[in-house]
Amino acid sequence: MKLLVFILNKTEALDGFLNELARHHQTGATIVSSKGMMRAVSDQNELSFLGSLRAILDPDREDNKTILLVVKDEAAVANVRECIRNTVGDLSRPDTGILFTVPVDYVEGIQF
Repeated sequence: MKLLVFILNKTEALDGFLNELARHHQTGATIVSSKGMMRAVSDQNELSFLGSLRAILDPDREDNKTILLVVKDEAAVANVRECIRNTVGDLSRPDTGILFTVPVDYVEGIQF
């Protein structure tokens, strides 16, 4: 089993991504609002040049969404990666998202 962690910067793609997950029978995701370090620093110091520049260029930017999903195997990871490509796009593009997995040794409360 793996814990799949997807930090979505392109939050306008969230609904489409979740619908795509459901179509691929991937359920049980938890969604958490999150904020990257640079955004937190710029929010704390609004007088900083970087913070001011970000506020001017993108005043309506939402916080990131972190999606946590425990999956059974590598095939499920590949399935979720396909869902991401179909709805969010290429994660190598800036300000799109970050995806990683962590091994899970034990889980209770989930049935695959």
